[in-house]
Formats: sequence, C-alpha cells, structure tokens
Amino acid sequence: MEFTHINEQGYARMVDVTSKNDSERVAVAQALVKMQPETMEKIKNGAIKKGDVLGVAQIAGIMGAKQTPALIPMCHPLNLTSVNLDFSFDEVNSSIIIEAEVKTTGKTGVEMEAIMAVTVAALTIYDMSKAVDHWMEITDIKLLEKSGGKSGHLLRCQGEGSPDIL
Repeated sequence: MEFTHINEQGYARMVDVTSKNDSERVAVAQALVKMQPETMEKIKNGAIKKGDVLGVAQIAGIMGAKQTPALIPMCHPLNLTSVNLDFSFDEVNSSIIIEAEVKTTGKTGVEMEAIMAVTVAALTIYDMSKAVDHWMEITDIKLLEKSGGKSGHLLRCQGEGSPDIL
C-alpha cells in the first residue's frame, strides 16, 4: 500500500498539490450542542453572564477555520475567501445547530476548515455556558456538503452515512 502522507524515507509529508487545477471549493459542516432547555433560553435571551454566546461563537468559528493548518499537521494553508456560520435553535431536542460554509478557490478543499469552524464554535458555546449547564454535549460533527475538485459535488443524505454524488 502506498501512503499519500509518507515520503520515501517513511516520514510524514504534506501532499504535493502543485499539478492540481484551481477550482472553486465549498464545504458545509454541522455540529450540535445539546443542553438543558433553561440554558438554551438564557443563550437566546442574552442572559449568560459571560456575554453574547452566539456572537462570540461566530467569531471563534471563523478564527478556527483560519487556524486549521496550524492545528492539523497535514492541512495545506489556504486562502479562504469566505467563512460563514449560522446558528439555529432546535426547541424539541434542546439543541443549538451550528452550520458553517467555507469557500476558497484553489487546489485543495475546505472540508477540514468547515469542520474546524463548527467544532470551535461549539466549544465556545460550551465554554461560555458551562457555569449554567455542566452537562452540555457536543455531538454530530460532520461534513454535510462539498463541491469542487475532481470529486465534484457531494451531498450527505439526511439520516444516512454515505454521501450522494450530484
């Protein structure tokens, strides 16, 4: 078996993407933060003592996407052209749903940056709210969609593990 991230001497290396064509790359990822209903109400009403939880989580998620190659050893530093996070409240499951869309034009995709964005945003929600709810859960971190490059457009089917190729 030939490993892509191992050089001839058996040491780690960053994959050479020099010969790949530039294309517009987009990735969408999601994470959930499950909490007590009272905690969600406090976040919605701006009643968490540390401040605007979702405002800070928005900035943290953007910063997380930008710092991905500093934290994941083999990730290429990318010129991100857009990072956007959206937050929605799931009243039935007492959860905050975080979605991030990350874009670039380049030789490699932005999946890791989108996943990092939702993860850092979720950790920020936890950090800012933990004094109110020690048992929040960060779950369901996953890639929902990606496009660009030779694999084309992939979209996760709702409720299933394998993506559809569009």
